[in-house]
Amino acid sequence: MRRPRRKHKCRHCQVFFDPDPRSAGRQRHCSKPECRKASKKASQLKWRDKPANRDYFKGPDHVQRVRQWRQAHPGYWRRQASKASHALQDDLTSKANENQSLENDLEQHALQDTWFVQPAVWV
Repeated sequence: MRRPRRKHKCRHCQVFFDPDPRSAGRQRHCSKPECRKASKKASQLKWRDKPANRDYFKGPDHVQRVRQWRQAHPGYWRRQASKASHALQDDLTSKANENQSLENDLEQHALQDTWFVQPAVWV
């Protein structure tokens, strides 16, 4: 039996909302853009306040780590020029329609034709 959903109060805007069922136990903010920004800010502050992460962005070791990553990924932060999108199929070439009779193209053993010809079986 399914449990009824409990409404949560958003920690940012103080409005009640239905949390996502997949993360109902952890979701504290609603899906409004300003509340999502507040949620992101809160989670980053929580991560940065941990003792192991306090100096993650400081010091010569971390500067060297970032420099090595940037050398391994040149141009990562630059915007790429918009490339022409490639279609998933080739462009159609225009060619003249030839006079073709439909009767010549249809063969006698097509599935639709033989289905009607087969005798019915009674069990």
